[in-house]
Amino acid sequence: MNIGDEVLAPGASRPDGERSATSTHKAKRGELRIYLGAAPGVGKTFSMLGEARRRLERGTDVVAAVVETHGRKKTAELLDGIEIVAPRYIEYRGGRFPELDVPAVIARHPEVVLVDELAHTNTPGSVNAKRWQDVEELLDAGIDVISTVNVQHLESLNDVVTQITGIEQQEKVPDEVVRAADQIELVDITPEALRRRLSHGNVYGPERIDAALSNYFRRGNLTALRELALLWLADQVDAALSKYRADNKITDTWEARERVVVAVTGGAESETLVRRASRIASKSSAELMVVHVVRGDGLSGIAAPQMGKVRELVTSLGATLHTVVGDDVPAALLDFAREMNATQLVLGTSRRSRWARMFDEGIGASVVQQSGKIDVHMVTHPEAKRPRSYSSVASWQKHLLSWLAAAIVPSVICAITSLWLDPFLGIGGESALFFIGVLVVALLGGVAPAALSALLSGLLLNYFLVNPRYTFTIAEPDSAVTVVVLLLVAVAVAALVDGAASRAREATRASQEAELLALFAGSVLRGADLGMLLERVRETYAQRAVSLVRDGPDGPATVACVGKDPCVEVDDADTAVEAGDDEFWMLLSGRKLSARDRRVLGAVAKQAAGLVKQRELTEEASQAEAIAQADELRRSLLSAVSHDLRTPLAAAKAAVSSLRSSDVDFSAEDTSELLATIEESVDQLTALVGNLLDSSRLAAGAVRPELRRVYLEETVQRALLGISKGVTGFPRKELDRVKVEVGDAVVMADSGLLERVLANLVDNALRYSPVNRPVRVTAGQVGDRVLIAVVDEGPGIPRGTEDQLFEPFQRLGDRDTSTGVGLGLSVARGFVEAMGGTITATDTPGGGLTIEIDLAATAKDVHA
Repeated sequence: MNIGDEVLAPGASRPDGERSATSTHKAKRGELRIYLGAAPGVGKTFSMLGEARRRLERGTDVVAAVVETHGRKKTAELLDGIEIVAPRYIEYRGGRFPELDVPAVIARHPEVVLVDELAHTNTPGSVNAKRWQDVEELLDAGIDVISTVNVQHLESLNDVVTQITGIEQQEKVPDEVVRAADQIELVDITPEALRRRLSHGNVYGPERIDAALSNYFRRGNLTALRELALLWLADQVDAALSKYRADNKITDTWEARERVVVAVTGGAESETLVRRASRIASKSSAELMVVHVVRGDGLSGIAAPQMGKVRELVTSLGATLHTVVGDDVPAALLDFAREMNATQLVLGTSRRSRWARMFDEGIGASVVQQSGKIDVHMVTHPEAKRPRSYSSVASWQKHLLSWLAAAIVPSVICAITSLWLDPFLGIGGESALFFIGVLVVALLGGVAPAALSALLSGLLLNYFLVNPRYTFTIAEPDSAVTVVVLLLVAVAVAALVDGAASRAREATRASQEAELLALFAGSVLRGADLGMLLERVRETYAQRAVSLVRDGPDGPATVACVGKDPCVEVDDADTAVEAGDDEFWMLLSGRKLSARDRRVLGAVAKQAAGLVKQRELTEEASQAEAIAQADELRRSLLSAVSHDLRTPLAAAKAAVSSLRSSDVDFSAEDTSELLATIEESVDQLTALVGNLLDSSRLAAGAVRPELRRVYLEETVQRALLGISKGVTGFPRKELDRVKVEVGDAVVMADSGLLERVLANLVDNALRYSPVNRPVRVTAGQVGDRVLIAVVDEGPGIPRGTEDQLFEPFQRLGDRDTSTGVGLGLSVARGFVEAMGGTITATDTPGGGLTIEIDLAATAKDVHA
């Protein structure tokens, strides 16, 4: 595989020995294999060494030039037995740094060389600035290279990784270098597995584990990096497939990621169009939207079962179905596509005949001419071979056709009768032929064209076929009566036909109104809120803005609105629809809507008003529920504190009674012990009352933190001092288990509230972790946030109960209430949220509980 010319740093040159070796092997360029990692520690170097072992077993000449084991025992064991090319040491600022010795590797000229960390920056003074440039030289020398790189080192993803992790990567490798590799293999494990590997010391030393888990190796970071690696690799697969098509002269267009709109009529061809559009969209990972245009004239419609099948198909394909109303179908389609920023529009081929296209080019041709930058796909389907039904002809076309028929049909009948049938028919038969012609015109166009046809038929019959001919004089009264009666009957029948057609059109209009009502009602039933319903109205009727206003004592007030420049006053709206109770109005800005559209919108306005009232009822129910929860809280409080109040009170009362008793003389040691009992009991009561007061303040929203710069080291130490004097009264040896590793971290917080939070969290960790295991308090900055973690190695909590942990009076099965009522973590969450932060609980890899606090860094510490 020809990757391209070698890359050298500006002004760099090769030693003579290197040039000769390169010239010797220039005929065959080496192959590059890269192990791509989603994050550090996933096992790239381990996988590279495993591949080297397999090749050695097959007899391949493999050497290791650069392998970073990072002190990992299992990785070092795999390196045993592999020949190592000694590094070249570079003197820089009084130190000696090992770097890849390119000339030595070329002189050795193995079949395969292992070069770890492709993105590494070489020590100043090296021939090349980057290790990937060294690798290019080895490849040009005909040596196969196996290397490793992490996704965060790719040039194109550097800014994204910095935004996610808050850490800017200084070592980067151009994407084209990695893309040019003959093989790229993703090394990937789940975030949970990587965090466990990290906690077991398989990635970093013990002193770096806590900081790594709380900062770069957070579960969210690892998930995002994993997704980046998968997406980047998927793009390379697409590029490889495109190259394959070019090499094999496959001319099909490879579409970019776009948004595809497919127009359906609801007819039999709709499913074919949707499936074809789905294949177009899937090739480019595009969003697929299906649009159905409802004609505003009500002259075309579809059966509900037909549209139901289309809706089911759209749902199964993961697309969205939209309905718009418009008399001009091409304009409605293109307006919708442009509003949705679509780049491709899929239409079915027309069923119009060649003669019909002479009068009207059709929807497809109009869309293609007006589409502009939108690509239009015309999809063939079996229905295209079937003739177009008369019901699908446009209204103006039907009118034109009926008036033409009113003039042409009597003339044709007169000509045929005069030339061929006159010798065989009398006046009755000839009148019957004209009668049939009038009925045909009536079926096509209604009463007015039929009346014109009847009048013209009478004149032609009288002039050409009734004696005396070629005059309008009628010699026989019977003939005159026959002509007049037949024509009157024809007009009467035409009137009946026209009435039936009118009722059919009304039925079609009613069906379309029902379809629109079902559309809006379905949105409500599927959980759409008021804004979504108004947006659906705006989209369906192509309006600029839609708003719902409510008349109140102070005048109209906007309840909800969508679009640009929504109306507030009824007089300012282009279309105003009353909800039916003189309280709500739906105001639309845009083209004026017909009376039929207003009938539909009247029902929709009532639905919107119903949503508003439902929301108000829900709020009232929530208030009632809040009152019920408050009552439940009081009952829980009485139940929880009954023992906790009595126990310290009883102890203090007993101690005080003993000291006041004159029957017993207590020694100084006994007196000191009784006084300590009193002090401890009072401290327990103070802490209990403090937590209860804090809970009340949080419930009442009375906590008003004063945010300022707070140094975590000082705050943690004050929290530990408070714990030693508090309820639990941990001895100094217990507090020695707390390892504080917050550095010089500074956050924006209320110092007193943060101290209470940390005291509660550390106290909780000390009580539940084994006596011989440490409790760690760590902190690190990620972007403009500071993460504080309190990590213990206790029993942890059951999976799925992380949120339940912060509920008041919740001890997750702990029945010992001698040290509190389960309010500490609830208070901690309330204080943290009041300071604009978040608090979460996760498993400690290897066992235990980690509680993380996310607070804002100070403006000075936020990195751009």
